[in-house]
Amino acid sequence: MQSWNLREIETPAGIRSPVVLRSDEAARAVLVSLEPGQSLGEHQVKERALVSVVEGAVRVEAGGQSIEGETGSFFSFDADERRSISTDTGARILLILAPWPGEGHYRGDAVAG
Repeated sequence: MQSWNLREIETPAGIRSPVVLRSDEAARAVLVSLEPGQSLGEHQVKERALVSVVEGAVRVEAGGQSIEGETGSFFSFDADERRSISTDTGARILLILAPWPGEGHYRGDAVAG
């Protein structure tokens, strides 16, 4: 068993210092700290993305919707779904990408026909 206290892990440079907690072919778990005013601008990944707000509050925008999420909120995104996550006051989020890496994640992957 492995365990982490997500509120105590240091992330000194906000979004520039995410912490990969675990990574294998099943999933990748990444702790991201957003300083006040920071955001993960509009982006998408090749994996299903699960996002849990560990601390603070975020605004999530996807598919023409905007949702405010506080500590305890949980979001799920399909592979290739575009989204942005921002905070006015600061937040910690746990991002889980599954499976890891998703098909097409790395350039040069075979394209399904």
